[in-house]
Amino acid sequence: MNANSDPNNFLPLKPAVFHILLSLADAERHGYGIMQEVLFRTDGRVKIGPGTLYGAIKRLLADGLIAESEERPDPQLDDERRRYYCLTELGRKVITLEAKRLANLVDMAHAKQLLNPTR
Repeated sequence: MNANSDPNNFLPLKPAVFHILLSLADAERHGYGIMQEVLFRTDGRVKIGPGTLYGAIKRLLADGLIAESEERPDPQLDDERRRYYCLTELGRKVITLEAKRLANLVDMAHAKQLLNPTR
């Protein structure tokens, strides 16, 4: 396994990258669809602009965490210029490890009673 194929070498993820990978965890999406999924999932609290999104997509493609999908929706429902993205096996490992890392941090905060509503 070379250094670039070890999922741990990508951690911690930048917030925008985390949200992009998370949005692809359950479906293939095009860029605008990723932005909309992030807005919806975060109740509008996280907005990823086109510059941030497409810069991150370019890096994620180069790192092998996502791939351009070969599948296309019904042409009547789609714009042929759109590119659809999906997680690779490495990308799924990376987002899973990052989610576990973040869950561990939340567990530590609970142990320190930082998330206790009575305080």
